[in-house]
Amino acid sequence: MDWRGGDAALNGSPIVTLKLVPMTSRTATATGAIAILLWSTLALFTAMSGRVPPFQLVGMTFVIGGVLVLAIAAVRGRLHLARPTPASFLLGLYGPFGDTALYYAAVKTAPAAEANLIHYLWPLLIVLFAALLPGGGLKARHLVGALIGLAATALLISGSLGSGAGIQLGHILAALGAFVWASYSVLSRRFAGVPSESLAITMLGCAIPAFACHLAFETTLWAPSAVEWGGVLGLGLGSIGLAFICWDIGMKKGDVAFLGVASYAAPVLSTVILVIAGYAPASWLLALSCVLIVVGALVASFGPAARGAEPKAAEG
Repeated sequence: MDWRGGDAALNGSPIVTLKLVPMTSRTATATGAIAILLWSTLALFTAMSGRVPPFQLVGMTFVIGGVLVLAIAAVRGRLHLARPTPASFLLGLYGPFGDTALYYAAVKTAPAAEANLIHYLWPLLIVLFAALLPGGGLKARHLVGALIGLAATALLISGSLGSGAGIQLGHILAALGAFVWASYSVLSRRFAGVPSESLAITMLGCAIPAFACHLAFETTLWAPSAVEWGGVLGLGLGSIGLAFICWDIGMKKGDVAFLGVASYAAPVLSTVILVIAGYAPASWLLALSCVLIVVGALVASFGPAARGAEPKAAEG
């Protein structure tokens, strides 16, 4: 944004107006990348939430996230844009609510590192689904970069599943969550005309079925510990609230294919964080995966700047 003095004058003093420079595809892509960094803490905060039941956790974090986004919209004077269209609201129920519920359940029914890494099949799916966007076209460098990233994730998964425990329900839930999030992310491009502030109401709306499912299927944890509250707040403020807004901007106005490839940084970063926090052991597989992640991102970004399909606003 930039400040420019207006020509009009009031009482002899020039009026200073604030004009917003339109967001470019590059800026939107960088904004989407912030979500990737925030999601690197997702596994840690979910593990920290401990005994909090999955649906209760979904409801709590979506309320926190929704209130945060409303507050940001109010501060920016854009609160009037917080109303979603019926179609974008339904897409929010499918994507953020569906994937988050599946992810929380996966991490709580399978080892956290394993569920987290399997869930990160979604970057490859995004890269592939991006080819279905109008004028999107899948570039060879995106596909090669995504496959290198997939190889890095596969190395980590092979090390995790090598314990002999076999496929668990949590692994299946994580894979389903990957499909839900990838398809939601790409479909968001069709709703580029819907302001990202509308996610606030969508998040608060998602909390309703979450609490309903919680009351129907779970026992409420009334007194979470300090660590568990730390996990809930970390998820609500960062991994859900701020991250969803950043990702929405990136998907609607940025380079979808590149963000899909760049997302492979999240499983490595999140695994490193889990190791530092003592939730997972360090290994040579982690180091090799980090190298592959960097190589994949470089391959995907090499060459002319990608020009994503022009966002097309969906009918509300």
